[in-house]
Amino acid sequence: MKPDPRSDVEQLQQLDKTPVINESSKSENGSMKSRKSVSWSEELVAESPAPRSMPSDDRGLNPYVAYTPAPENNSSSFNVKDTMESVKGVLGRWGKKVGEATKKAEDFAGNTWQHLKTGPSLADAALGRIAQGTKVLAEGGYDKIFRQTFETVPEEQLQNSFACYLSTSAGPVMGVLYVSTAKLAFCSDNPLSYKAEDKTEWSYYKVVIPLHQLKAINSSSSRTNPSEKYVQTISVDNHEFWFMGFLNYSGAVNCLQEALQARNLHSV
Repeated sequence: MKPDPRSDVEQLQQLDKTPVINESSKSENGSMKSRKSVSWSEELVAESPAPRSMPSDDRGLNPYVAYTPAPENNSSSFNVKDTMESVKGVLGRWGKKVGEATKKAEDFAGNTWQHLKTGPSLADAALGRIAQGTKVLAEGGYDKIFRQTFETVPEEQLQNSFACYLSTSAGPVMGVLYVSTAKLAFCSDNPLSYKAEDKTEWSYYKVVIPLHQLKAINSSSSRTNPSEKYVQTISVDNHEFWFMGFLNYSGAVNCLQEALQARNLHSV
């Protein structure tokens, strides 16, 4: 029998199909919602290889999704085989230190582990975070990257940024979610491919939701594994985006809910 190449993923990712919306979920008017269950879409729970191609169902159909062509020299991926052992060593040493950490550090370590295992490849995720950290240092911080990546207005200020994954029909896409005074914006760490006539093109996958188009922010978690946590964002025209694998989940939820509250105050 041919071995299933995704068996290691199945051991790491057991996403429950009926997560529970937390008591802290908020709607457009800021009121608290009662506890309720929702159902995952098949695309969200489907285990798939690390996405290297653009989700076909999003292209041109979602007003909040955008694409930016990537330079040709950015389309190559890491050589995982050459770096696997070094990554394992680093994670091993890091894991020993976690045992001696404080509760706050343990929570962060747990989020980090959950973030790394959200993607199909632990090594790819670890290397991706290393590459992203290098990019941030080289380009002068997240604020500069945010302004280079997205169109902004002069008075717009970046509030915070969060490493996470965006759920797509092609699988979880690793990237950074930015929260500014004007919008929520996500950009993939790596470009994804798509067919343009007879050629393969590469583009960064983006989601941009202006705050005035934001209707609700819902936090949720898996019934069977509470460490698997998610954030659902809903636009006023009912487009949904699911984010997962946050390095700083509680910080992201608080920041997003504050952004929604600020939006509601301005709309009054």
